[in-house]
Amino acid sequence: MLALAALCGSPAAYAGDDELSATLIQFRDADFDGKTELVEKLVVLDNPRVAVILNALSDSRLYFQEDPGRVVIGLGDGSEITIEDAVTGAALGQVGKRDLDRITANNRLRSLIEDRLASLGLSSADPSQRRAAIDVFLRNPDPAGVPRLQARLAVETDAKTRQLLTVALALADLANPDATVRAKAATDLGGQLQPEIRGRLAKAAAEDSDPAVREAAQRALSHTQFRLQMLGWAETLFFGLSLGSVLILAAIGLAVTFGVMGVINMAHGELMMLGAYTTWLVQQWLPVNWSLPVAVPLAFLVTALVGIAIERGVIRFLYGRPLETLLATFGISLILQQAVRTIFSPLNRSVSAPDWMSGTFAIGPLEVTMNRLVILGFCIAVFALLWLALQRTRLGLEVRAVSQNRAMARAMGVPSARVDALTFGLGSGVAGVAGVALSQLTNVGPNLGQSYIVDSFMVVVFGGVGNLWGTLVAGLSLGVANKVLEPWTGAVLAKIVVLVFLILFIQKRPRGLFPQRGRAAEV
Repeated sequence: MLALAALCGSPAAYAGDDELSATLIQFRDADFDGKTELVEKLVVLDNPRVAVILNALSDSRLYFQEDPGRVVIGLGDGSEITIEDAVTGAALGQVGKRDLDRITANNRLRSLIEDRLASLGLSSADPSQRRAAIDVFLRNPDPAGVPRLQARLAVETDAKTRQLLTVALALADLANPDATVRAKAATDLGGQLQPEIRGRLAKAAAEDSDPAVREAAQRALSHTQFRLQMLGWAETLFFGLSLGSVLILAAIGLAVTFGVMGVINMAHGELMMLGAYTTWLVQQWLPVNWSLPVAVPLAFLVTALVGIAIERGVIRFLYGRPLETLLATFGISLILQQAVRTIFSPLNRSVSAPDWMSGTFAIGPLEVTMNRLVILGFCIAVFALLWLALQRTRLGLEVRAVSQNRAMARAMGVPSARVDALTFGLGSGVAGVAGVALSQLTNVGPNLGQSYIVDSFMVVVFGGVGNLWGTLVAGLSLGVANKVLEPWTGAVLAKIVVLVFLILFIQKRPRGLFPQRGRAAEV
């Protein structure tokens, strides 16, 4: 409303200050009915200070100063407050609160002020302020405001505002005595999603005396319901893709270590946790808006080095022994968790979202959260870079050679031990990058990785062990399936249903959607 106050009116042409001052003085002794009449008098004055004064009255910041007998606006709170002249806006310094008499307003008066400020907002130079004023009318239609809306429509140039004005006038026409006008208004309001409009249409469909109006209102409600259903499906699809992107980020590193190397790495979740803690540490030293771009490569480097150390120190002695590998990596996961608890404490840490990941992004009437949208794009970027690394680099060629036929690759001079270390480091680094994304969705704590390790294996197995495209399709499919089921079954039961489906699917296709050939298939 304060922004509205600054925009309303024109300083070049307004009623004299004496008239405004005389009207304000009357507020001192007026009862609430009298104040209602005085508000109506203020609204018709062509004075830029009217909106400021009405805002102050609504916020209980309008006072009468006995000496020298004038109305002022308080700009603060406490025993000493800064005041300005209500008529001129001139600063008057600080005075004791006891020297001022507050001009009070009740809820009915505040509602009237909101409506009248909306009327003033129709003349604002800012289209968003004009649309805000129309929204007030939509929430509380007032026949007295219809002429102002019609006058505004005649001169309005902004397309979105014109459309909203048309909707507001159609809503007003639902109360027109002419049944033909009411029927046309109901038809025009079809597909409008505002709750107030849906409520008025439902009332017309149930109570209007004319059958044609009731039928038109019912058709309009059906159209609106169809749009709501489509938006609901679009929202579910987005939430499913969002969840799927998180699953892909969590699983794509595992697709390298488990899928390509055949290593069951139960410490994969803890590598994601290390990436999340790296993000938190970076944010302690850098501004929030710059922390994530720096944290991504740093988290990759830290977790890749940890992964190489794990492979060189433990896993290379256990190739071909999956049970021992599982137990060893499970022990490593416990060690990493306890190390984090010792260094950072067992308490969760919060990572702030940068400004460019905050808020929502509107796609028509659908609003999506920016952090989920960014993570979806980030997931696609990580997938593309990893695919390029495996398909277009020498390391990728060597990784594929070793995974398909280790003995032949060695005979051709491929250093399989170095390739194993770098491959495990690559998968671990991608897990760290996933941790950066997860830090924006949940608190960073020692148990962060445990929430995703089972889902990661589900995605890799469902998609096909060692197939990146399978991981992408599986992650998105499982994410969408979860979100589609949740409204009917609840979040927990949805996961159970998906797990049962996955078990049955694996019975039919043990190698997943896109089976891998070579060593992974033999395992």
